[in-house]
Amino acid sequence: MSHPTITNAETLIHDAENALQETVFPHLEALCHANTERVLNAMKRHRLGEEHFACVTGYGHHDMGREVLDKIFADALEAESALVRPHIVSGTHALSLALNGCLHHGDALLSVTGRPYDTLEEVIGLRGESKQSLKAKGVTYDEFSVFEDDGRIRTSFSDAEITLIQNASMLYLQRSRGYSTRQPMTLVAMQAVIEALKVYNPTAIVMVDNCYGEFLEAHEPTAIGADIMAGSLIKNPGGGIVPAGGYVAGRADLIEQVAECLTCAGIGANGGYMFELTRTFLQGLFLAPNVVKEAVKGMCLSAYVLEALGMQASPRWDADRSDIIQTLWLQTPERQMAFAKLVQEWSPVSSYITPVPAHAPGYESELIMAGGTFIDGSSIELSADGPVRPPYTFYFQGGLVYSHARLVVLKFVEQFLS
Repeated sequence: MSHPTITNAETLIHDAENALQETVFPHLEALCHANTERVLNAMKRHRLGEEHFACVTGYGHHDMGREVLDKIFADALEAESALVRPHIVSGTHALSLALNGCLHHGDALLSVTGRPYDTLEEVIGLRGESKQSLKAKGVTYDEFSVFEDDGRIRTSFSDAEITLIQNASMLYLQRSRGYSTRQPMTLVAMQAVIEALKVYNPTAIVMVDNCYGEFLEAHEPTAIGADIMAGSLIKNPGGGIVPAGGYVAGRADLIEQVAECLTCAGIGANGGYMFELTRTFLQGLFLAPNVVKEAVKGMCLSAYVLEALGMQASPRWDADRSDIIQTLWLQTPERQMAFAKLVQEWSPVSSYITPVPAHAPGYESELIMAGGTFIDGSSIELSADGPVRPPYTFYFQGGLVYSHARLVVLKFVEQFLS
């Protein structure tokens, strides 16, 4: 489809929305309806009631709200079992729990989607000297990527890769692009890769980093062959209202091991005060499919507009999506700074602050991060961030309401055309 001649910002946004209403937006609405029904069915099946919103203090023993919360999340995420807790401080922590709960001395971890997200490098032991890393605990690591240079997924492997697969205790896949330029992995591609891997190692644990991907498609990784997955509640599944926490979901035996890693042997998932957050967690899950839909609509609009302005964006506006992230190639640190300033300026919180590059825990490069969010660091709220290193790629994501993303894109076009 050819883009319209640009006359002014409002005209471009109007034409973009017309094109999206005829193509992409109806699919997103239908997907939201289906995922909302899945969440509601989980709440109905487990007979969620007001009595489940009360929390047991102290040790947290016999907290029926916490127990129902885990069951509803597991059901909504199409897994056997789930661990959903405010004690999980981030997506990285959730992933670390899953890795440490499932892997032990002498085991081998193999990433088949290339180098994992930056913050996992120290968890694995690829960077730093932590005595708590997997490397320090005797877990070996290797990697290769099933992504071809042109972005396609391959399901055939070299002899050397087959040997790595056969020797692996865990096969690790990252759904989102992270701080890379590759496409996110759709569930169709993920299922094909998992089936190909299982031919050579049917007993290996298949783990998926599901951050940024929940409710982007009609199913979740644990419905198409993954044994365990993890994510953050200040991303998609928290619906923009959960103040902290994360989840791990998958096979019941693996979740039991992860729960004991979070607490201790003998307690596992059967203890822990929920800080009066059970209701908020469940309400966030209820809102999540609609919030994710609003965020994706905003990212589709931004991609359409950037392409109309002659810039490169990934994924394209009409592409299949499996995460909430829109990648922008800005080429210079100056452009990166300018876009960050714009996002911050039109944020509901701390709009008066100017973002500057800084070091953040777990990252090797300096980052520039923009987004005045109600929940600090929330990636489901409209935000942008990226490492300050060539090619100065920026990752634009989130948006609790489409109107917010639309406004920021409009202001960007006005700035570009001025």
